[in-house]
Amino acid sequence: MEQYVELFLDYLRIERGLAVNTLTAYRADLARWVRFLARQGVQSPGDIKRGHITAFLEQLRRDGQQPATVARRLAAVRAFLKFLAAERLVATNPAEELGSPRLAHRLPHVLGLEEVQRLLEAPDTGSPLGLRDRALLELLYATGLRVSEAVSLRVGDLDMAAGLLRCLGKGGRERLVPVGDEALRVTGAYLRQARPRLLKGRPSRYLFLNRRGQPLTRQTVWKLLKRYAKRAGIDRQVTPHTLRHSFATHLLENGADLRAVQEMLGHADIVTTQIYTHLTTRGLRAVYDRTHPRA
Repeated sequence: MEQYVELFLDYLRIERGLAVNTLTAYRADLARWVRFLARQGVQSPGDIKRGHITAFLEQLRRDGQQPATVARRLAAVRAFLKFLAAERLVATNPAEELGSPRLAHRLPHVLGLEEVQRLLEAPDTGSPLGLRDRALLELLYATGLRVSEAVSLRVGDLDMAAGLLRCLGKGGRERLVPVGDEALRVTGAYLRQARPRLLKGRPSRYLFLNRRGQPLTRQTVWKLLKRYAKRAGIDRQVTPHTLRHSFATHLLENGADLRAVQEMLGHADIVTTQIYTHLTTRGLRAVYDRTHPRA
């Protein structure tokens, strides 16, 4: 079965141009699926039945998997079986008429403006690493970048004069994102004062570096956010995506056009961006309830 999974992953990488992180997620989900099939005695794709899929879902639920995780693993299995059918490696697609699990509608967590201010001011800019961290946080909030996009930035991707950042997003799609004055100011200070000290004479095209002059990892950025959120007195979980959600929500709250926010976030479909309108509508309702005499 593993050889068919590799064929599918090659198809996603070469034909669909999916990002490395997406391919890694597919590989992990399908490895779990293949192990489940092996325990069921299924060795060939042609032996897969619809009952195997429903049994797999039930096993995931018994294992305590969250609904979103179950839905993601099912999506991977569906895509795999659809590929096998399209390549005529199986006679029929057993997942063709299988329904999808219902997911609870969860709104993304965002920070208030005062919380964002405290978070951005948490790093000690008197040290090279602190100045780097302040520049990183400012840029994440100013642009709404995904953490994978931020750690992949190169120095040449930032046009300080034009106030624009070039970003390579999901599926290899390139976009230009405006950068605010404060983020430009702090990032400029980092480039002049801190980055050369982290490089120590070694060459690197990457914008954000660790103390050894190597590119930051996504895991490092997550740990930094957790530490600075605690220092800022924010007792909720703060991740790089929290800043991305806050970026989008604050833009819409202040009158930004939904299409413009979609472009800046790099969403292929505006439906993905519309989740933030629920947040701003919720805010309008709170204002209405607080101020209308007959609310």
